[in-house]
Amino acid sequence: MSSHNSFTLLTQLAANGVLLSFVSTATPALAQPAITTFDPPGSTETDPASISNGAITGSYRDASNVAHGFVRAPDGTITAFDPAGSNGTFGNGINKKGAIAGSYQDASGVNHGFTRAANGTITAFDPPGSIRTIGNAINDKGAITGYYIAGSMFHGFVRAPDGTFTAFDPPGSAGTFAWAINSKGATTGQYSDNVMVHGFVRAAGGTITAFDVAGSTATRAFAINKKGAIAGSYIDAGGIVSHGFVRAPDGTITTFDPPGSIYTVNNSINNKGAIAGYYSAAGGVDHGFVRAADGTFTTIDPPGSVRTVATSIGKGNAIAGTYLDGSQYHGFVRSR
Repeated sequence: MSSHNSFTLLTQLAANGVLLSFVSTATPALAQPAITTFDPPGSTETDPASISNGAITGSYRDASNVAHGFVRAPDGTITAFDPAGSNGTFGNGINKKGAIAGSYQDASGVNHGFTRAANGTITAFDPPGSIRTIGNAINDKGAITGYYIAGSMFHGFVRAPDGTFTAFDPPGSAGTFAWAINSKGATTGQYSDNVMVHGFVRAAGGTITAFDVAGSTATRAFAINKKGAIAGSYIDAGGIVSHGFVRAPDGTITTFDPPGSIYTVNNSINNKGAIAGYYSAAGGVDHGFVRAADGTFTTIDPPGSVRTVATSIGKGNAIAGTYLDGSQYHGFVRSR
């Protein structure tokens, strides 16, 4: 979940070495990355959200348009799940142990957070005072981050492995959305001060640092790796076009767009610094991409795709995402 923790810089995703004969001096060819498509049984729309150690979680919709959670094991086995009383389940994050964080909607339309252990045990949760809870990510120690509504305001939270909650907001926030947490317990996300949207990083000890891409009108941080590098997107001064950025642990921000992009969204970064996301090209067609740590880009499109979104990159630059074949969204995993 590092190199493809959420779509890691996967330009060199296919470094499967090919054996040379003893007498050959030719440069070995690199094996091509393999793309495998999948759908849970009965799915009319499949939306993978997170990959770790080859296991994928996300959601799918059935013929009645009801969302269910799923986990796809590295061997391809798919298990659907729902918390008790759920009318819509979304698996949003998975760690290397197979534990999942997400949210579900009850019969009254209220959202709650949940964690699903690798053995299938599901525990629902809500921070104190919450009237709506979204669990977005879980680290390898079992700490979960997300956001909730209390009164009329959104707040960020961290749920410790023992179930203890810590709520937080950057100073001046009028609404906080935490999207990701790394193995050290640092979280990242975005907040609004009623003027514009800013990015933030919150250290495990609670110190919050706000940041903005120079010239942006909105900065959104979506992913953080174990070194503290952050990937996200920002809206430029025109107020419409989105571009990608990566913020190094020392705070240095580098902006980028894949070649031919007119709109870029970063979704994930792995521990090697590879970033995955999608971009719109001329004509409005969306393609998945991976940006390697050296800045090299590779476009990703499963065969037959008319729209591709890479949502998560993990270890070994394995990437999960969704694509449209013209009539239906399917899941895919791109591996070596």
